[in-house]
Amino acid sequence: MPRSSYWAHVRRWVGSWRKPRPCTYRSAEANVRYAQRREFRAGFLGYLDELWQLINQRNDVHFLREGLFRREIPAFNEEAVREGLLNALAHRDYRLGGSIFVRQSPRQLEVVSPGGFPVGITAENLIWRQAPRNRRIAEALARCGLVERSGQGANRMFETCIQDSKALPDFSGSDDYQVSLVLSGEVLDEGFLAFLEHVGAKRMATFTTEDFLALDAVHRERDLDERLAVRLPRLRELGVVETKGRGRGTRYLLSERFYQHAGQKAAYTRRRGLDKETNKELLLKHIKRNQEDGSPLGELLDVLPALPKKRVQYLMQELKSEGRVHAVGSTRAARWFPGPGSEVERVGGD
Repeated sequence: MPRSSYWAHVRRWVGSWRKPRPCTYRSAEANVRYAQRREFRAGFLGYLDELWQLINQRNDVHFLREGLFRREIPAFNEEAVREGLLNALAHRDYRLGGSIFVRQSPRQLEVVSPGGFPVGITAENLIWRQAPRNRRIAEALARCGLVERSGQGANRMFETCIQDSKALPDFSGSDDYQVSLVLSGEVLDEGFLAFLEHVGAKRMATFTTEDFLALDAVHRERDLDERLAVRLPRLRELGVVETKGRGRGTRYLLSERFYQHAGQKAAYTRRRGLDKETNKELLLKHIKRNQEDGSPLGELLDVLPALPKKRVQYLMQELKSEGRVHAVGSTRAARWFPGPGSEVERVGGD
């Protein structure tokens, strides 16, 4: 088939496909009955804008105020919704006769398409791997300027959710027979929004998807795999995150500017922890208060419960080398006392 005839065939097939695509709205997720239902049976390219307008009619707006300025955050970002709809069209299993469903409520929007994920794709790796089930449809949509050939649609959905401080796109309802995408419409943290405003659009334009995911994981105190952890040094150079501790004990947290914008200075102090000298003073204060009986290591660990045992031992050795404390007894039974002590007393304590 000549190339021009091939693309004409694809355009006719995409434009004239008539399977219904119901769009429903419920005033609450738990409601069985819908408040509105609309079925689209025309060609997809002919009603994509109309479908978005229908969704946007009930799209609540969250207002973010910072000083004299106000920013509007829609419950459902247009770019994320369009990507979800286009992915459902391009990657559904056309061997199955079901329809694509769009279910909207004030707090979430769900797009369900027939057939499970393509072979090799899971909810966990869909950002990192691309395997289009219907390559010709994807190519047709790319030629229409609706999708990127590089397969970055899922990436953009995740990025917009993070930038709007919303929950990440949820594919947990997917199985072998359907793919379910849930977009949350609830802003989780206004302070994080204000922080990103301060970071600036120009700087964030240089962020990769991995940068956004790493930032979101730090913000929500989640573990990072190696793919995301390698992005943290760059985010630190940009002043977006800070480090706590050294070596293997290094931990990351959002920079102090985030907590200032969120009005959570006390939370920053708590997460950052006390500096080394302050910790040493707390240990010394406890030792002086209990100088008659001495302080075993177990008590000193209770003084600084947020620090690991090796870190407390390191601080005690610093105090000992400075002549401010000394230990009496063997390693496990050692008790710490204030002052340098005598040569006979200075034994054990590690």
